[in-house]
Amino acid sequence: MDDYLVKMDISGLTGRLKRLNDLFVYQTKEFYQEFDIDIEPNWHMIFLMLEENENLTVTEMAEATKLSHPAIIKLTNKMKKRGYLESFQDPNDLRKQQLKLSKKAKNKMDQLKKYWEAGEKSLNDLVNNRKELLKEMELLENNLIEKSFKERMVEYLHT
Repeated sequence: MDDYLVKMDISGLTGRLKRLNDLFVYQTKEFYQEFDIDIEPNWHMIFLMLEENENLTVTEMAEATKLSHPAIIKLTNKMKKRGYLESFQDPNDLRKQQLKLSKKAKNKMDQLKKYWEAGEKSLNDLVNNRKELLKEMELLENNLIEKSFKERMVEYLHT
């Protein structure tokens, strides 16, 4: 049987994006398991943001990644449980918790960067024209920010 999501053309886009995400996540998890790395694929961005900024709040991370606050909390809580993050009260605002990389995370960072570099090289192998792909993704994201998918569907429904 032919790939139904491909057959759907543009209507199959969200299904194909989900499928691609699942493939990347599951195959990266397999890689990490094979090399006995006790992290998860979607932690990469948190490690790099905190290495670059030393400490951040969940809100700052959510704003920087354009991911939801609950999504960042879920990631960072898992990272804290595995000993990769530490939290402390913000001295300027006692209502806020700052997060930073733990000693364990800092000690593993060089090793992790080698794995992430291999991942980046692999992505370059998989994509013919990365600049065009990233430009199209940015355009799609910006268009959804400008006017949501729901708003667009409602407009077309009433025309």
